[in-house]
Amino acid sequence: MRMDLAAMDILPPTHDPAECEPSADEIPRILLDRLGRVRAELAKRDITAAVLFDPAHVRYATGSRNMQVYSSRNPARYAFVPAEGPVVLFEFSGCEHLASHLPTVDEIRPAKAISYYFNEKNTEAVTRAWADEIVELARQCGGGERLAIESATPEAAFELQRRGYRVLDAQEPLEMARAYKVPNEIKMVRSSLRAVEDGVRKLEAAIVPGVSENAVWAKLHEHIIATDADFVETRLMNSGPRTNPWFQECSDRLIRDGELVALDTDVVGRYGYYADFSRTFLCGDGEASPAQRDLYKLAYEQIRTNMENLKPGVSFKEYAERAWRIPPAYRARRYFALAHGVGMNGEYPYIVHREDIDDKGYDGIIAPGMTLCVESFIGHENGGEGVKLEEQLYVRDDGRVELLSDYPFDPRLIG
Repeated sequence: MRMDLAAMDILPPTHDPAECEPSADEIPRILLDRLGRVRAELAKRDITAAVLFDPAHVRYATGSRNMQVYSSRNPARYAFVPAEGPVVLFEFSGCEHLASHLPTVDEIRPAKAISYYFNEKNTEAVTRAWADEIVELARQCGGGERLAIESATPEAAFELQRRGYRVLDAQEPLEMARAYKVPNEIKMVRSSLRAVEDGVRKLEAAIVPGVSENAVWAKLHEHIIATDADFVETRLMNSGPRTNPWFQECSDRLIRDGELVALDTDVVGRYGYYADFSRTFLCGDGEASPAQRDLYKLAYEQIRTNMENLKPGVSFKEYAERAWRIPPAYRARRYFALAHGVGMNGEYPYIVHREDIDDKGYDGIIAPGMTLCVESFIGHENGGEGVKLEEQLYVRDDGRVELLSDYPFDPRLIG
């Protein structure tokens, strides 16, 4: 079963191959436009250059992909991205050839891995040499006293400060760059979603009584790797009593007949783009219980209402105030966000519930170019099963909202 999107004034997902896969000619332009977004955000903040270590940010700015999970914890590859001037990719030793075809990279150098793991007692000297190289590149790009950095070691920032630079957090300009999709970038997002949806079909088919959560979860992993995805960022699939509260990771528990099985994809998929939607299934061939249908109905109403409220020009606080009102018995275990941005992974903006907006939230405007996920988790504060649902949407440049994710709801649960 699928929602009546026309009644909500939301465009349906597309499966047109021309809109779900960028052409060979479009890919270089997408990469250059993404780099242009980064440069513009740096220039807006008078930042000479950013040194990017986050593998998602390196890929966004340059298009380079290499050891994404490994690089998330080891500062062994990074990119120097100036507001103006040559982009230098510092690649893991022996991997320089991987990015030689990219139009966004002007030079490739071997990286200086600035961690104790690589250097032991030489770490301080290597970090000084790293800073000397970054400073020299900054001077070649016109000088300036402001450099942005992320996800490195504290000593790396200290070394730049000792050389007279004001060191800023690169996350702000990168988040704002990524939040607004460049032309044809959405084709990469759709490609990732279509592949992951096929993987979830295989996962759903594997949900039978007596199989373990891990065995079912592995079906998604197998498929996404076969379709050139990177990895699954979380382990959010659980069954029966483990569905409430949420955030119980996949385990070796055996799924029982008649139980709910809840899933959040969280896949860093094709082209590095996040495919992020949630569904809850019913194990076995029987009918859902009245309690299960009641939970599902509430989650479905929350998703539907909050999708309908997603409009360009609406502020985050207005969106929170208009949001579906969670019944009191389910508020304590509500999902932490009403909606969040999504691109290569979760990104700006992050919109919380009306109960949390003053303490944990911030304001802003839903705007064309954004892709967002609308979230729901319904679980009673006294326990029992829970239902997780989520949809991924795109605020188009023409002001219309398009549903990106395309996976049916279980008719036995929705009633």
